[in-house]
Amino acid sequence: MSERDSCIISTPRKASRVLVVEDDAFIAMLYADLLMEMGHTICAIETTEADAVAAAARHKPDFMIVDAGLRHGSGMSAVTEILRSGFVPHLFVTGDDRAVQASWPNAVVLKKPFRDRDLVQAIQRALSAEPPI
Repeated sequence: MSERDSCIISTPRKASRVLVVEDDAFIAMLYADLLMEMGHTICAIETTEADAVAAAARHKPDFMIVDAGLRHGSGMSAVTEILRSGFVPHLFVTGDDRAVQASWPNAVVLKKPFRDRDLVQAIQRALSAEPPI
C-alpha cells in the first residue's frame, strides 16, 4: 500500500462540493486528486481572488481549500468576501501559517510543504469546525 493509500483515513460524512483556490496548477491538481479519492467533487479550481469569489457565488461549495497568498489578490480576502453570504467550511494552505493565524485565530491552517496525510487530517478538521457565532 502506498503512503497516499494509507493516509486516507476515512471518507467524510457526506461527499462535498469543493472549491479549490490555488494559483499553482500542479498543486491545485494534487489537491483535486486527493479530494476526489476522499469522495468529494471539485466544483471549480480558481487561481485569483476575484475568480474565487465569483465561483463561490456560482457553485455554492460545501467546502473550500484556499491558498492564503495568491499572485492576484488574497485567498484570505476571497474567503472574507465569500463568508458574507454564509459560512462555508474552509482550509487555508500557506507557507506563512503565522500570518494567517494572526488574522484568523480560529482558522484551520496547513503549512506548506506537507504530506498527504496532513492534508487529509486538516480537511477533516475544517469540515468538523463549527461556524463562528
